[in-house]
Amino acid sequence: MKRWFRVTEPEPLDYPFSETDIAELHRLRDTGQAAIDDATWKDLLLSQYCAQLSHEVSIFGQQALYQRLRTGMAEGSVTRVKEFIANPQLLEQTRSTCKSLRHADTEIAALLFEEPSPVAPAWAGKVWFLPILLAAAVAASLWYQAALIVVVVLLYFLMANQMRYHRAVEAWARSNVSLQMLLRVVSLRGGEDAARAGVINRGITRSPYAALTPGLSAYQDWFALKNVSHFFRCHQLIALHKGFLQRCFLEIASLEADVALARHLLHTRLWCWSGLAARDAMVLEGAVHPLLGEAQPMTVQLAERGAFISGQNGIGKSTLLRTIGINLVGARAFGFCYASRACASMLPVYSSMQSEDSILGGESLYMAELRRARELLAAADGPHPGVYLIDEIFRGTNHLESVSAAAAVLNVLAAKGLVVVSSHNLMLASLLGHRLAPMCVAKDVHGQLSLSPGVLAHTNGIALLAERGFGAEVEAGAARVFDWLDGYLAHPPHAALVLAPVSEARRA
Repeated sequence: MKRWFRVTEPEPLDYPFSETDIAELHRLRDTGQAAIDDATWKDLLLSQYCAQLSHEVSIFGQQALYQRLRTGMAEGSVTRVKEFIANPQLLEQTRSTCKSLRHADTEIAALLFEEPSPVAPAWAGKVWFLPILLAAAVAASLWYQAALIVVVVLLYFLMANQMRYHRAVEAWARSNVSLQMLLRVVSLRGGEDAARAGVINRGITRSPYAALTPGLSAYQDWFALKNVSHFFRCHQLIALHKGFLQRCFLEIASLEADVALARHLLHTRLWCWSGLAARDAMVLEGAVHPLLGEAQPMTVQLAERGAFISGQNGIGKSTLLRTIGINLVGARAFGFCYASRACASMLPVYSSMQSEDSILGGESLYMAELRRARELLAAADGPHPGVYLIDEIFRGTNHLESVSAAAAVLNVLAAKGLVVVSSHNLMLASLLGHRLAPMCVAKDVHGQLSLSPGVLAHTNGIALLAERGFGAEVEAGAARVFDWLDGYLAHPPHAALVLAPVSEARRA
């Protein structure tokens, strides 16, 4: 009989949420862990990555995935994801159970974790007799004109309170749907929480009989303030069970996030579980960027010191930094990397890649770079030091000052944490040799990219002038200036001793 009369659940519409909504749980839940900051979030394209993971995922799962990317792994998540991958039937069953969540079109983290319950007026829930009194007053006005005063007073009271609470009631109606979907999934999962979730769900659901009678629900709202009374009654019920509802929210959101991760990995060609590395080390063998469909695998191995990465223009140094960053974030948030083998620390990642002029903020490029460099140094000295990824530091000033400032900042930063920096200022490789291992991105004989020890030997900036049609005169002039500068600046004597510790300089 259940099979014959079962109503098929409609397909969810997957309402598009703003990043502000998705970030709401992270904003409200301070776990005490180091969080990925906004600049790094933007540099590493983590919004796009989070969207990739969130395919066919409700606002609850999206908020859980976002929070993990920001702050780190959820307890027990790796074990459950492994269980889902090993048992596809369990995965699909759990996904089907969570399907109702995708009907939610409003985030309710703020409702459950932040918003105080509104204070109900004394009359809330006690005005059921008003329609009868209003009808009696209207009837009495046919014989006694003074009864019209009662009619006017009653209508004013009803309309004034309907208008006063209209926005709050409308907002609650949307939140109510999301909360009902959450409680429905808790009930479907069974266990000790199912019965309590069912009681709360029935308490926040309006009578179905009014909905079946055309116009009855609107009549009750306008002449008995049913919607307003329901609004306050629901908030009183939420306040009474707030701890339970918060726990259900976190459990179901985490469950759906694990389902999303398992489905993502089952459809991903290259990935591995990450091992744990020391604070000053990492291993990424054959790593790729998950947002690039045709990404070439790259191998990065660091131990005890960071790396200075050089390479020709357009060869992929920035992409390599983002590949390293998103894999380190993935290892910390989910326990896996997009590589054939990986070992990473659980440290947060900080980056400096997209500093730019701000006309509205009155900040030049160099000032923006200085501000970001101070933020990285402050993070290194703070309670949550991490791994630092830097692309073309201090582009906004002249060459000599750029090299000088970059060398000084990187020397201090690399002494406190693992730094990976890419730059066209090859002089930095010599100046920072005692802190950063020089490594060069180049194409091998098969046209594949590889990262090997050393510094770029042949630049291509001037050759690109000819390829872009600047003409022989411009190219020849640039070549003459380059040859003159290259005689000293590219290979300065004793550069390695300038920032080296005093004891090493004296021995040299």
